[in-house]
Amino acid sequence: MRYTIGFIFIIILSSLSTALKAQTVALDYYFNHESRKAENGAIERFHYTWEDETNTGFSLWSDEFKKLGAKLTAIESKPTAQNLSNVDVYIITDPDSKKENPNPNYISSTDANVITEWVKNGGVLILMANDSANTELKHFNILAEKFGMHFNDDLQNHVIDDAHFDDGAVALKDNMVFTTARKIFMKDVCSIGLQGNAKPLIRAVNGSVIAAIAQYGKGTVIAVGDPWLYNEYVNGRLPAGFENDKAMSDLSKYAISLKTR
Repeated sequence: MRYTIGFIFIIILSSLSTALKAQTVALDYYFNHESRKAENGAIERFHYTWEDETNTGFSLWSDEFKKLGAKLTAIESKPTAQNLSNVDVYIITDPDSKKENPNPNYISSTDANVITEWVKNGGVLILMANDSANTELKHFNILAEKFGMHFNDDLQNHVIDDAHFDDGAVALKDNMVFTTARKIFMKDVCSIGLQGNAKPLIRAVNGSVIAAIAQYGKGTVIAVGDPWLYNEYVNGRLPAGFENDKAMSDLSKYAISLKTR
């Protein structure tokens, strides 16, 4: 079969376009949906959102993904096969309890099945919990347990104030995800129980698993016992020696490197 130069050129361009397709990173705004009254009296979203530039937001993490060429979006409704179809990385952080939202959107078995199928087909899922006093773990575990992970109702790395940062210190060495960060800060996190092929990713000083990873079908799931990459702990406020900013970069690079969809 003979091909013209123009036809070959089109094939090459098409291949390059596929290879250079920007990863789409979606942050859940449905299970985590906190609001507050702004200074002007209007109700505004806050807490673990891309747009929140205060200490409680993920604006610096969003900047990191953008540096890597990723496209950012938010999923403001129940996850479906349709609204996940163009998503490569899906982040669910700190699902609401009734203390945080009088009408929380709990994760259901149907939601978990939809997300599980998406992961199976190549999605990268990042689950970030919190200690049980500050998040809703019962329904979150419906999803986490699909991948051999269970967020425990406990408190690890308790830090009482800024004079005790070292109580939240975690050393990293030869880590498959966090390749440049050596010392990070993770305070008041929950531990993670593991089954099946889920493996420890980060351990607290006492040996408790506080981050884990699992392969599921073509996809990957990373679970962490805290939303520890929010602005307050990656903006330079931590004492010298802590490298949460490097950990944020490491996790972002790893997540978008898993191009399986």
